[in-house]
Amino acid sequence: MPKVALYNKEGEEVGDINLVDEIFAAEIKEDVMHDVVNMQLASKRRGTASAKKRGEVRGGGRKPYRQKGTGRARAGTTRSPLWVGGSVIFGPKPRDYSYKLPKKVKRKALKSALSAKLRDGELVVVDSFELDQPKTKEVVGLLENLKVNKKAMLVTKGSDKNVYKSSRNIPGVRSIEADNINVYDILKYDHLILTKDAVNRIEEVFC
Repeated sequence: MPKVALYNKEGEEVGDINLVDEIFAAEIKEDVMHDVVNMQLASKRRGTASAKKRGEVRGGGRKPYRQKGTGRARAGTTRSPLWVGGSVIFGPKPRDYSYKLPKKVKRKALKSALSAKLRDGELVVVDSFELDQPKTKEVVGLLENLKVNKKAMLVTKGSDKNVYKSSRNIPGVRSIEADNINVYDILKYDHLILTKDAVNRIEEVFC
């Protein structure tokens, strides 16, 4: 069972916390994480690209020139895909790119991502954020105290408007609830900062 240091807002070590092996010391499956990230990115695609087929292009009703005797290739319409201003062969049409993977695969990928963060020393646990009111300066100070100078994701147990409003204006910083944690965001941010309650919530949901 891995043990990590527990910090307060001032960046001081105030104890330690044991993490569940099943979630934070799982076998790291890079191929599974890759599959889940691709699924998430595909689901974000708008799928609105559209090109006109031959029957949708306006004009081209009259044969441009006679069939024989011109020395040119036969042509029945100026809206052929071969002509400038014509239609598009096998062009894109609006579609839904999203697809789903089995729940077991997504859970395995999430555990792999969390385990990779712990292995690389990019997972930090704090006792709490304790923000009485929205204040960006407080979160900036927290990151400085924890010596986090890269992109970071703050994870809280539940909805915390003060943390959300205090971190949304900081470039490269995002806050998220433990129930909404996902593989793409874990891998996107350099550091994962969790409250002690958020760790307990993750273990409660995914064990």
